[in-house]
Amino acid sequence: MASSPMTSSAGSSRPNLAFRQLRGQLSPGEFAATVRRAARDIGERVSCDARYIGRVEAGEIRCPNYAYERVFLHLFPGRTLTDLGFAPRETVRGRGARASTGTPSAQRSVPPLNALLPAQHSSTEESDVLRRAFIGSTATAAAASLGLTGPLSPEAAAAPRRVGGTEASAVEEAVRRIRLLDDRHGADGLYRRASAPLRTAYALLDAGAARQSTSDRLHAGAGELAISVGWLAHDSGRFDDARSHYAEALATARMAGDAALEAHAFCNMSFLARDAGRPREAVRAAQAAQRSAREQGSARLLSLLSMREAGAFAVLGDRAGCEQSLARAQALFGRGAADEDPEWMSFYNEAELEGLEAQCWSALGHWARAARHAQRAAHVAETRTPHFTRNIALYTAESADDLARAGRPDEAAEAGRRVLELLGEVQSSRIQSILATTARVLLPHRRNPSVTAFLDRHAGLPRPV
Repeated sequence: MASSPMTSSAGSSRPNLAFRQLRGQLSPGEFAATVRRAARDIGERVSCDARYIGRVEAGEIRCPNYAYERVFLHLFPGRTLTDLGFAPRETVRGRGARASTGTPSAQRSVPPLNALLPAQHSSTEESDVLRRAFIGSTATAAAASLGLTGPLSPEAAAAPRRVGGTEASAVEEAVRRIRLLDDRHGADGLYRRASAPLRTAYALLDAGAARQSTSDRLHAGAGELAISVGWLAHDSGRFDDARSHYAEALATARMAGDAALEAHAFCNMSFLARDAGRPREAVRAAQAAQRSAREQGSARLLSLLSMREAGAFAVLGDRAGCEQSLARAQALFGRGAADEDPEWMSFYNEAELEGLEAQCWSALGHWARAARHAQRAAHVAETRTPHFTRNIALYTAESADDLARAGRPDEAAEAGRRVLELLGEVQSSRIQSILATTARVLLPHRRNPSVTAFLDRHAGLPRPV
């Protein structure tokens, strides 16, 4: 689904004493200048200032984005992020890491993955946190959404209770886990299981929150969860389901007056419309997303939205419009990461920028140019974000298809072989569809030994159910 600062609220954070010790006698401003110089040394651009250093030392930034990570590891060679006092990235993936405002004890009470993402629809595991939330008029629907068995007691049904920070944290945790699993394994095996926690999140909204701040978190969390589930539907080829989930997120954003959530919903709606063959709608959605994002202060977000616009223009065959949007996206990306970058954008790094440009040139029929960008995307992803297995497989599959169409069958077959080796870890209908198209393009070259080997292995893949 990808970089942004990953933070938690001051209410639940712990000071980063290790990082403070590394600053030594330098003032926060002087140390920030040192960080900026280190960034220039390795070709990065970060907007580090005394405020950012203060937030790191206060523990508000639990894990830096990828640009800051590279700078810090360059500045302190031989150390890991953990040595610098940060939390492991996999524990903070998702918007909820920054939005959480519960107490430390509430954070520890967040239900585990098997409570919010049951392994089977008939799972009978029940979270104490969510059990307490589903008392009152929403209890039956919420319980059913988790596949719970047995009726709730009349006493429970008669005792309505408004939800609090712990339940909001549960929704945020579901968002984070879904995104983390999608990064590693793709959408196909997750979509059905992710629908239940989405229904649960909206049941929590219906139950109502005791405080406005909790209500805001629930709206944001439910909307982000709707987008995440919509993406799983999108990536697994269920376009109608995806459109419904994205529309639900957009409605939630507008009811809550959440411009950041609205920009995210429009961003994904643009991507979906492009894939579904509605490029003019994709252009309009990308432009609407840019309007929603203008006050967010994130150049990286505007860069991604410009890339969405470029992709839509490419499908329309409008090369001039595509190139204009591409240039804007690249210029905005070059401004570097910022504190205001949304959490969900952690996938949008140098590799994704190359990958999205590859898609543009592919849609315009410039296969060799597309292949170069897709190959760069795969290389950067393998080097810098090897845990984003799904994206590595996607970029490599796209390079295989572009190479095949560019008349380079040997290279295409080799790239296709690498993707096949990743399919044990990644389940994505999008990637399988690209590989199937590549196989058809390579059929005229089946006497080529490398092509034959790829086609034989591809033919042996289990067919999607």
